[in-house]
Amino acid sequence: MTLQINSTNREQEPFGHGIIGTSPALTSVLRQIGVAAPTDATVLIQGETGTGKELIARAIHSLSPRRNAPLVTLNCAAIPAGLIESELFGHERGAFTGALMQRIGRFEMAHGGTLFLDEIGDLALDLQVKILRVIQEQEFERLGGARTIRANVRLVAATHRCLHQMVKEKSFRADLYYRLSVFPVSLPPLRDRPEDIPALVRYFLRKYSERLTKIVDEVTPETLDALAAYEWPGNIRQLQNFVEHGVIISGGRIFQPALNRLVSDTRGLPRSRKTLDEAARAHILQTLEETKGVIGGKQGAAARLGVARTTLLSKMRRLGIESSGKGARDEMRQHAFAATA
Repeated sequence: MTLQINSTNREQEPFGHGIIGTSPALTSVLRQIGVAAPTDATVLIQGETGTGKELIARAIHSLSPRRNAPLVTLNCAAIPAGLIESELFGHERGAFTGALMQRIGRFEMAHGGTLFLDEIGDLALDLQVKILRVIQEQEFERLGGARTIRANVRLVAATHRCLHQMVKEKSFRADLYYRLSVFPVSLPPLRDRPEDIPALVRYFLRKYSERLTKIVDEVTPETLDALAAYEWPGNIRQLQNFVEHGVIISGGRIFQPALNRLVSDTRGLPRSRKTLDEAARAHILQTLEETKGVIGGKQGAAARLGVARTTLLSKMRRLGIESSGKGARDEMRQHAFAATA
């Protein structure tokens, strides 16, 4: 038995903006976006690589009053350290060797709109100071220039790093971290929203069938079960590439991906999975410590982590963190002791 791919785009994208899924974990994030988007608050999107942070940033912009103004993006990790200041603030002619003409930076390009700084955790400390000034004062100077330029910009930042830990290690400025995290949003990894995988598979099947001019519109329940059971360490990006490869190699209408690749991909996974689990465990315990063990409510750990209360409880059970007040407090004390030992 096979299932035919005949869903409409509206069914596959209930929220639009390319965001696929109806799981409680994703729905919680979308509710937060709905609250934050109409404001001018700075938003910090946190999540593992491949979880779709740029899609969330684009959704925030398109739902904001700035939707008709530019959305300008910059991946801070993709620009060499010596060039990123010019990319951000622009430069005047002759500001440095090779500066043959004036150049406008991303802040200036985004005037009136939104600037999305991806992988902001990769910024050097000296640039962090300058970013903080622009956020606070809404003004800057181009490299080599003396004229102060006003920038009416809404900032959305994203990172796969734990900025809270980087602040402790003094590799990220605390003042910038607090300024960025006015409205933090935590994107769940794909392994925490397996119920969204069938919809994602159908969406990517449709996309790559059209792009590759092939008719691959049927998928077996067994294939969907196998895909939903996999951990997807590379998250949605990995699933997208896997489906594209599967469409290429499928010989007929039935989607026949190389499921053996998933088995081989897990050979080196246990150690990295353990590291991810340890990081998630430490982050949850830190949040529980900050909320004094409170999980639900507007000020609870679930709200701070950007997930539904039931999702957090499920993750706590999987990671062996007791949900009872006493159990959580004991665990937090042990974690705090280990961190200072």
